[in-house]
Amino acid sequence: METKQTDTVVIGAGPGGYVAAIRASQLGQKVIIIEKEYIGGVCLNVGCIPSKALITAAHHYHEAKHFDVFGLNVPQIDVDFSKVQAYKEGVVNRLTSGVGTLLKGNKVEVVKGTAAFQDAHTIKVESTEGEQVIQFKDAIIATGSRPVELPTMKFGPRILDSTGALNLKEIPESMVVVGGGVIGIELAGVYANFGTKVTILEGGKDILGGMDAKMTSIVKRGLKKKGATVTTGVFVKSAEEKDGHVEVIYEEKGEEKTAVADYVLVSVGRKPNTDKLGLENTGVRLTERGFVEVDSQCRTNESNLYAIGDIIAGPQLAHKASYEAKVAAEAIAGQPSVIDHACIPAVVFSEPEIAVVGHTGATAKEAGIKAAETKFPFAANGRAIALNETDGFVQLVTDKESGVIIGAQIIGPSASDLIGELTVAIESSLTAEDLALTIHAHPTLGEMIMETAEVAIGHPIHIVK
Repeated sequence: METKQTDTVVIGAGPGGYVAAIRASQLGQKVIIIEKEYIGGVCLNVGCIPSKALITAAHHYHEAKHFDVFGLNVPQIDVDFSKVQAYKEGVVNRLTSGVGTLLKGNKVEVVKGTAAFQDAHTIKVESTEGEQVIQFKDAIIATGSRPVELPTMKFGPRILDSTGALNLKEIPESMVVVGGGVIGIELAGVYANFGTKVTILEGGKDILGGMDAKMTSIVKRGLKKKGATVTTGVFVKSAEEKDGHVEVIYEEKGEEKTAVADYVLVSVGRKPNTDKLGLENTGVRLTERGFVEVDSQCRTNESNLYAIGDIIAGPQLAHKASYEAKVAAEAIAGQPSVIDHACIPAVVFSEPEIAVVGHTGATAKEAGIKAAETKFPFAANGRAIALNETDGFVQLVTDKESGVIIGAQIIGPSASDLIGELTVAIESSLTAEDLALTIHAHPTLGEMIMETAEVAIGHPIHIVK
């Protein structure tokens, strides 16, 4: 059995793992990264990136069917779904090959296979080519998460997880989406735009749990316009494949009901990939839910073992994993890096998009902060009107005493891009006045940030207060 020696080993080549490997190598460490399936991880291969490719294609298809509002007559538009999928795969391949090039350019050795700890300084890697042992000084665990599979809805040809929903060979006539979280709503939007009859069944009081009801109501209204049905407060009992379709049994207000569809997407959360790593051979502590306990440098209770991304506390977001990756790699190099962000932005690529960062009015109140909420509608923005995308608003949450921005919520076109400025504002402790006095280009959607800040300081120009 081959044995290799290295300074740092990284397990998992997703947005956390590959960033950690590159940063560690830049800091002078000899690095091996182990990946059992895809370079780029779930995000680049079967998550963030391919879903956005399908979202884009579906959005363009739906928009083209309604171009008459711009005076553009499109007599007929058809979907070649095999080409849509080929486009998606092209996007994925371009990015994953790019990550491979980055790893090679930073002198990171890639080992393909499944890793398991033998002890706190030794990993065994199994692959189709055999077994090898890697001995290391430090390790960064970045193994990500996987969809939760329910005992009454086992994944199969027609009962799908998110990966299955992304890789369908045809556009289904009907689909039931179990779970109205981010993934469920995004993929429901994809297939609704392509003409699928979509039924969303959510157990909570509302979709996109934790989001402002003013925003979720706009998303629900958009889904309804596309022919989708959203039902909340239900208990889904089971799903069963039968003769080319799936029957879903659920309970609504005490009454048992059945939904029948070509496919069912089960999207009820993700769980950390920590159960098959051999962590029991180390001293690493896990929570009851399988998350790794770490300190502010992503260090576990085993001083040479670090963990980042979906397997530790916090939102399961690619950009959070990448941030933590740099902290862990720098900590190994002896730098004083710690997790020190004021906030982490989150985005839902629904229609319209949602982006949030920092406090809401409700969470500020829970934290004992006297806060004010002010908003400005997309319907009052020239660029949004020209785009014919006027649903939504920008909302700022400010400290009443100081005027410092402590949170923001956006729903509308390009919300995912606009949230960056507000994240910087919170991290920099800027006030609403700072943003109001910053000249923004016209006509742009970004002007809305300035306009909302003007509302916050009491002298709006383009709406009547």
